[in-house]
Amino acid sequence: MLDNPVRARTATVRPWAVLAVCSLSLFVVGFDATIVTVALPAIGNGLHVGTQGLEWIVDSYTLALASFLITSGAVADRVGRRRVFRLGLAVFGVATTVCALAPTVEVLIGARIVQGVGGSMLSPVALAIVVSTITDARQRARAIGVWAAVFGLSMAVGPTLGGALVDWFGWRSVFWIAVPVVVLALVLSAVFVPESRAGQSRRIDGAGQLLLVLVVGGVIALLIEGPRIGWSSLTALAGYFGVVAAAGAFVWVERRAAEPLIDPDLFRRAQFTAAVVGAVLVFMALTTTLLLSTWHLQHARGMSAVAAGAMTLPLAVAATVCAPLSGILVGRVGARRPLLLAGGFLTAGGIVLAGAGGDPELMTMMGAFALIGTGFGFANAPITNTAVSGLPAARAGVAGGITSTARQVGAAVGIAIAGGVIAGHGSIRIGWLVVAGCGVVVLALARLSPKKSA
Repeated sequence: MLDNPVRARTATVRPWAVLAVCSLSLFVVGFDATIVTVALPAIGNGLHVGTQGLEWIVDSYTLALASFLITSGAVADRVGRRRVFRLGLAVFGVATTVCALAPTVEVLIGARIVQGVGGSMLSPVALAIVVSTITDARQRARAIGVWAAVFGLSMAVGPTLGGALVDWFGWRSVFWIAVPVVVLALVLSAVFVPESRAGQSRRIDGAGQLLLVLVVGGVIALLIEGPRIGWSSLTALAGYFGVVAAAGAFVWVERRAAEPLIDPDLFRRAQFTAAVVGAVLVFMALTTTLLLSTWHLQHARGMSAVAAGAMTLPLAVAATVCAPLSGILVGRVGARRPLLLAGGFLTAGGIVLAGAGGDPELMTMMGAFALIGTGFGFANAPITNTAVSGLPAARAGVAGGITSTARQVGAAVGIAIAGGVIAGHGSIRIGWLVVAGCGVVVLALARLSPKKSA
C-alpha cells in the first residue's frame, strides 16, 4: 500500500535529482578544462616545461573532448546513456589520479588525453539524460539554463579555486580536488540516474571519427606549434595541406555515410549553424581571456597564483548569475534576445581591455572580466537550446555532442591563440581584440536565432 506514494514522490523528485547529478559531473569536466590554466607556471617549474609543452597540457584535454564527444553521444544513444555516463566517470577519475601523480610532462599529457576521452562520455550524455527526463519545453529551457550555469561556473571558477590550491598545496592538488567529486557522482548516478536509449540506434561512423580527430588535432597542433616551426615553413605548409585534405575527406565520407557522425545537411539550417559557430566563438573568447589574464597577472605583474585567480572572480560571479537568467529568458522570449546580450557584453569586455593597452589598471581588468562573464553567462542557454531543439529527441545525444564539440573546439583554439601571443611575445592587446571580434560575430549570429520560445 505504501509503494505507490513512494513511487509518486520519486517520480516528482527524480527529474531534478537527475539534473543535479548530471550538473555535478559537468562541473568536473568544465572545471578541469580551466583550473589548470592558473597552475601552468607551477607545472612548468616543477616539470621543467616550456610554453609549447604547457599549451599541450591544456589542449590535449580539450582536443580529446572535442574529438570524441559526438561518438560518445552516439554510443550512449545506442548502448545506454547511464552505462556510458558511469563509464566516463570511472575513466575520468582514474586518469585524473594519474595526472596528480605524473612524474613527467609526457605522462601528464597522456593522462590528460585519457581524461578528455572520459570527459567526452559525460557532457553530451548528461545533456541527453536531462533532455529525456525533463520533457516540458519551458521546464527543459530552465533546466538547460541551470545546466549552463553549472558548466559556466565550472569553467569560470577554475582559475580562482585553482590559484588557491596551487599556492597552498602545490600544482598536483588541482587534479586531486576532482577525485572525490567523481566518486560522489558515481555513487549518486547509481541511485538517481535512469537508463535510457534512443528509439532507433545508429551505427558508429568509424571513418568519420578518425577524420574528425585528424582535422581537429591538425588545426590545434598547427596553432600551438606554428610560432616554433614558422608559419611559412615546409612543415607548416604540409600541415595546412593535410588539414584541408582531411576536412575534404571528412565532408566526402559524411555525405555518403548511411548514418554519418555529423550530418552535413544539418548545416543547411541557418539556426543550427549559428548555434554551432556561436558555441565555438563564445568558448574561444572565454579561454583566450582566462589564459592571457592569468599569464599576464603572474608573469608581467608578479602576482601569486591565488591573487591572479581571484582577479577572475568577477567573471565567475557574472557567469553564474546570468546563466540561469538566460535560461528563463529563453523559455519566455526565445533565444535571440539573450544571444544579443551575450554578444554585446563580450564585445564590450574585449574593447575595454584592448583600449586599456598592454598594462591595464586592475580595476579596469576586473570590470572587463565582469562584462565577459556576463556575456558568457547569457550565451550558453540560447546556444544549447537552439541546437537541441533543432534535432529529433531520439538523437539528443548527438545534438549534445555537436554542441559540446563546438565548445571544446573553441576552447582549444582560444588556448592556442593565447599561447601564440605569449610564445611570440606579441602584444596582449591582440588577444583582447580577438575576444571583442568573437563578440561582434555572436551579435551578428543572434539575428539567425529564434525570436520566440518553442
